[in-house]
Amino acid sequence: MHCFSCDLDNPAGNRFCGGCGQALAKNCAGCGATNPPDHKFCGACGQALDGVPKPVLAPKPEPVARRVTDYTPRHLAEKILQSRSALEGERKQVTVLFVDIQGSMALANRLDPERWHSLLERYFDILSDAVHRFEGTINQYTGDGIMALFGAPIAHEDHAQRACYAALQARDALRAFADDLRVHEGLNFGCRLGLNSGNVVVGKIGDDLRMDYTAQGSIVGIAQRIEQLSAAGCAYLSGHTARLVAGYFQLRPLGETGLKGIDQSIALFELVGTGGARSRLDVAIERGLSRFVGRTSEVEALHAALAHAECGHGQAVGIVGEPGLGKSRLCYEFVQQCRERGLPVYEAHCPAHGKNIPYLPILELFRNFFGARVQDDDARARKQIAGTLLLLDTSLQETLPVLFEFLGVTDPRQPLPPMDAEAKQRQLYHLVHRVIRAQDAQDQLCVFLIDDLHWIDAASNGFVNQLVAAVEGYKALVVLNFRPEYEAAFAGKGHYQQLPLMPLGEGPLRELIADRLGTDESVAALAEQIFRWTGGNPFYTEELIHGLVESGGLAGSRGRYRLTTTVAEITVPLSVQAVLAARIDRLPENAKRLLQTAAVIGKEFSGPLLEAVSDLATSDYESALEQLKARDFIYERALYPVFEYAFKHPLTHEVAYGSQLAGRRAQVHVAVARAVEVQVGDKVDEQAALLAHHCAQAGERLAAARWYRRAAEWIGPMNYQTAFGHWRRALELTRGDNDPEAISLLALACSNASRLGVRVGMSGEETAALFEEGCRAVERAGDEAAAVMLRANYGLGLVINFGFRDESFGILVDAVRIADRADDIGLAAGARAPLAWGYLYCGRLVEAEQVADETIALVSDDVHLGFEVFGNSPLLAARNVRLHAIGQSRDPTAALTGLPLVRQRAEETGFLENAIFALFLEVEL
Repeated sequence: MHCFSCDLDNPAGNRFCGGCGQALAKNCAGCGATNPPDHKFCGACGQALDGVPKPVLAPKPEPVARRVTDYTPRHLAEKILQSRSALEGERKQVTVLFVDIQGSMALANRLDPERWHSLLERYFDILSDAVHRFEGTINQYTGDGIMALFGAPIAHEDHAQRACYAALQARDALRAFADDLRVHEGLNFGCRLGLNSGNVVVGKIGDDLRMDYTAQGSIVGIAQRIEQLSAAGCAYLSGHTARLVAGYFQLRPLGETGLKGIDQSIALFELVGTGGARSRLDVAIERGLSRFVGRTSEVEALHAALAHAECGHGQAVGIVGEPGLGKSRLCYEFVQQCRERGLPVYEAHCPAHGKNIPYLPILELFRNFFGARVQDDDARARKQIAGTLLLLDTSLQETLPVLFEFLGVTDPRQPLPPMDAEAKQRQLYHLVHRVIRAQDAQDQLCVFLIDDLHWIDAASNGFVNQLVAAVEGYKALVVLNFRPEYEAAFAGKGHYQQLPLMPLGEGPLRELIADRLGTDESVAALAEQIFRWTGGNPFYTEELIHGLVESGGLAGSRGRYRLTTTVAEITVPLSVQAVLAARIDRLPENAKRLLQTAAVIGKEFSGPLLEAVSDLATSDYESALEQLKARDFIYERALYPVFEYAFKHPLTHEVAYGSQLAGRRAQVHVAVARAVEVQVGDKVDEQAALLAHHCAQAGERLAAARWYRRAAEWIGPMNYQTAFGHWRRALELTRGDNDPEAISLLALACSNASRLGVRVGMSGEETAALFEEGCRAVERAGDEAAAVMLRANYGLGLVINFGFRDESFGILVDAVRIADRADDIGLAAGARAPLAWGYLYCGRLVEAEQVADETIALVSDDVHLGFEVFGNSPLLAARNVRLHAIGQSRDPTAALTGLPLVRQRAEETGFLENAIFALFLEVEL
């Protein structure tokens, strides 16, 4: 058995190659034709490949209805059912395609029901072929049409392109079908197609592949309405889709239109045909390439390999890197330099949608080499191919028939003699070797480039292996680029070297950003943010900038932009989301699920925490974690005392988090909060803000507000700005909640936010509004302690910021009045302490000392009395005020002796805020 991958002849009966481990082809017992190893029936005669004769089938009955299940291709169905996320539901970036028959009711009324049924069968077959060829999914049959999704349930980074290719194929096939009906039956059969792209939620998918999709916003509805606006025989698409496919397709702008239920007008385009761009690089060239930076050593390595090849030591170089690092751009710059030297360069590209189309890149490479253009007729193409081949070596004439057939330009005068597929394959493989030798014999150094090898189909991959093997010892250089998931069978060859491409360093990336943005002051913070977001990835960088330009967030021109929005409003472009989502989808299921769990924890996380909240078994967890590290999704930040990890790219974290449904995210957030609380033990106050965040994200608003209160009280003495932020979050979370605890917490949050607000730049009107909101809350709750605290904090804040005012002290005195009425000693003492501070702050030392003495008399020597309400000790606060007033008015020595004792007592009893103020007053004296 001959192996297509490594060219080894294996003993009969082998199922796998002894040289490379690849599955071997199957020879048909009936006709001798060679078939791919995964085929069950012979492609030449239809006989079963296991030796059982093909059964004779009865005529297929006309189906009464079409179900999605019946028409989902096996390979796609297997992908769906292997994806737990797809089965449970997740968010996806997709392109939606709607197709229907224009005037279907009138047409159906004209036809016999049986004829109408058969017409629909052919119509649906055309649509199914187009959708499934590009790995779309038909999730609804609408009677006289379909709804199809591209990018879900399996994500594709080129979902919009796939949808457009499918739409073109369906449009052209339906036009031909309509022409046939018009000519032979006098029927006017016209179809309309509409496309739109955006974010949808993929609902639960059962094991029978029954799929329910729910749109996020109005993505599906817009696609359907665009289809209804389309002219017969035409495909219209939205501006959202147009932005994703610009350059890849010819689009005719139709202007903007309003749609029912949509506030903003929608830009419409007609899909005319394919465009000139084959890759993102082609699109970037049309836009205008950015400065080529940071790849000096890689270019030098390629030129060194070229120099070896020029000396007759043929080389192959594989450039490997994650999406967006600039593999294609590096190759482009290198081959441009080769062309400047006059060297022939032969290119082939592997499009993402071509993985299921056999020989697509190899046909491109052959046509490129022989100079046969796609638009040439067969005779012209044969003349060009024969001329090029015979100029190399006249003995190659014998291979022309098989070459003509392979390239689809068979010569009817010299048809290919009967031979099986394996013999044809062997001839073509040998042709590759003979052509390289012929080139070398003419002393011609040549360069071959194959772009995006990770998307190559299996049949083409065998040719690549032959090409790499063929150049060894001859004047030829093969340059390949691919992502890490591609497994190179030639990796062990002595003349092959792998060139890993790393993210750009800080200097080159800033140079790239400056080249695009310019130096306007408004973009300085944006450049810094882009650098942090993208982690040195040039594609992500350029797409973020391009997205801002398209949305109007950047005004001006290249190198002279100014920012017209805030950095906080910037979102991840759809193009980047699609790339990252597709990369995440290619992970094994357990690894994908673990990555999504990690994304809920945060951009950084500990190993023990991730393991605690993961729903994987220990062995599965460890395997999945290793896969995430090996594929550069996460990296180790620390090894001791526990393993700590971080997402390699912030944008990957964002997409992994956003791809999950809110329900699952909430469940994981709850699990994280519970695990953190257990793991931190007695240091829970330090993690209170983290616990609050996870409770809030899980929808547990009151629990989150409690944790924000605790976080604010812990951090307050050390950082009042952070404490203010925590109080504001507690305030937001308790608004509108009628629970008595929530109302009291709202009042407390208003109280502390108003106290700290003036210190962080809030206006007097804003703090007054907080105070009024707090007053309404305590009145609803009937909470006298909260009412006292609110007035004491707000009044003291006014005094500190605006000095002595009747209004300020009136509020402080009102707090004392309410506290005395409540007949609570701790509350009464706590209300007097802020009043004493207010007098001290304004230099009214006699009143300050008097109120401080009243406070001390109320609580005696109990440092804890009043703490529950005020968060510090009224006794220690009063002693601080009294000693400082004495020190300023008459006896500094007594104050400097007493304040350290107060500070010591505060530290011993855990009242950190009182200790800090004692130290502050001591230093001031």
